[in-house]
Amino acid sequence: MSNRGFLSLLVIVVVLILGSSSFYIVTEYERAVVLRFGRLVNADVPPGLHFKIPFADKVRKFDGRLLTADMRPESFFTIENKRLIVDSYIKWRVKNVETYYKATGGDETVAAERLAQRVADGLRNQFGRRTLHEVVSGKRDELMSELTFNLNAVSEGLLGLEVIDIRVKRIDLPTDVSDSVFARMAADREKEAREYRSKGKEQAEVIRADADRQRAVLEANAYRDAERLRGDGDAKAAAIYANAYNKDAEFYAFVRSLNAYSATFDGKDDLLVVDPGSEFFRFLKDPAGKK
Repeated sequence: MSNRGFLSLLVIVVVLILGSSSFYIVTEYERAVVLRFGRLVNADVPPGLHFKIPFADKVRKFDGRLLTADMRPESFFTIENKRLIVDSYIKWRVKNVETYYKATGGDETVAAERLAQRVADGLRNQFGRRTLHEVVSGKRDELMSELTFNLNAVSEGLLGLEVIDIRVKRIDLPTDVSDSVFARMAADREKEAREYRSKGKEQAEVIRADADRQRAVLEANAYRDAERLRGDGDAKAAAIYANAYNKDAEFYAFVRSLNAYSATFDGKDDLLVVDPGSEFFRFLKDPAGKK
């Protein structure tokens, strides 16, 4: 290869190196700053393809997505001076790139540690103003919301971070505290159970009394309707008998006498002492039933 060809190849290589080091890409989930000889010249580079001065400019990129900082379990004391072991985590992201870079040097670990220290101080203050029942179950959501709001206002100005959420994963109690807490929880649940039972008995008595009243009303109405129907039936039966009797009184008397004979002499051991000349035997003496 001649000197001219070698020089041309060298120029091409240099141009490629300069070209590759003159452009950089920032993705949508990244945040970036540009340093020129160590001095910050562009604090927030938007996503896309950008140009930089080779060997003079240096690009620092940071994760702009939602990040999670898992805190170490810490011991806190409540207003009752009872110790709790709290395990929590933080959801945060970079909001002000310039402030974030100047405060942490763009180191995510440093940012998480400083944020965790402030969260630990905030939790210590919040727990110290509340009772054990409030931090365990009663007002935990209110506590976390207040802590997130207060910490977000401070961390954004000092660290350039936005605190999205702070959550407690677990609260452990020392043995001396857990026994008293469990005993109190059992007493509270027993109290609630007694209240539910008393309310249930009260409602049962109300339902039972209402059912008895409805039953009495239904029975009274049924008895009234039955007596009315029975009276109407008896009246109609009497009217039918009277009508039949009026059509042929002698025949009606004859049928009644036959029925009386059949009912009277039904058994073999029946004994009846009657005057033979009584009205009862008039159809036996005379088929016409003449008196």
